[in-house]
Amino acid sequence: MSMIQRFGVLGGILSLAWMFSVSALAATPTDVAPPTMVEHTLPKPIIRGEWVQGAVLIGQIAPVDSIEFMGRELSIDPDGYFVIGLGRDYPTKARLKVSLNGESEAFDYTVKQRSYEIQRIEGVPKQTVNPDPEHLSRIRAEAAAARRARKADTKHQYYRQPFQWPLEGPITGVYGSQRYYNGEPRRPHFGVDVAAPTGTVVVAPVDGVVTLAHDNMFFSGGTLIVDHGHGLSSSFIHLSKILVAEGAIVKQGQPIAEVGATGRVTGPHLDWRMNWYDQRVDPQTLVPEMSRP
Repeated sequence: MSMIQRFGVLGGILSLAWMFSVSALAATPTDVAPPTMVEHTLPKPIIRGEWVQGAVLIGQIAPVDSIEFMGRELSIDPDGYFVIGLGRDYPTKARLKVSLNGESEAFDYTVKQRSYEIQRIEGVPKQTVNPDPEHLSRIRAEAAAARRARKADTKHQYYRQPFQWPLEGPITGVYGSQRYYNGEPRRPHFGVDVAAPTGTVVVAPVDGVVTLAHDNMFFSGGTLIVDHGHGLSSSFIHLSKILVAEGAIVKQGQPIAEVGATGRVTGPHLDWRMNWYDQRVDPQTLVPEMSRP
């Protein structure tokens, strides 16, 4: 084979090799696309009610692993309902933390701040404004019993019912007002006062379980506490008579007590209070306008 022929064969081989190398290079991606990123959007709670100090809010959410509020993991009904409460002095921002499949997301809400009234009450029995030392042990024991009753953490779903007034009449005291007894400042008022004659029947605003029935506490007189589930409870105080026993299940509209003037009062009325665990909340955020003329 001549030199020219050899060179032609060699050139052909090199040309084929170059073509195969270019083809292989073209088939090899120079930039590997990153994997498609899936954005995780967790279920957002649906909230019924206004984010305002003192409010009781009913929420619902699609299935999740957990939902937290104020550092507490909330109880969630099988169909996603839950309840939360905002205390009298709750700050301007609230956060619900939702977790699902290892992912967490925070949902933030603005809490409306309220202006509270100042209420001056004269003619209160002096011993209930400044108790004698011998009454202090009784006061502490009664306060502890009430705290235990309000700590009930049950799965009852009574809180989901529309609330009704336990009694109708003139409203003489409102939630959150700063009170002065006989001219001396004391803790804010945490309930709504409805005036009525002694013996007027008080009914259950919704279903519940009685967790405390005490005939005569030092400050609150006849005291009844009813659990509505998930940490929400009602307290009815200054009663003259209690018509149900501890452990009883009461139904909405059922007579449970009678108005009185017991404890630290100046006249007969019902003081209706509500708690969500340790948060003192406003019953009036749950009921319609009173229907009486």
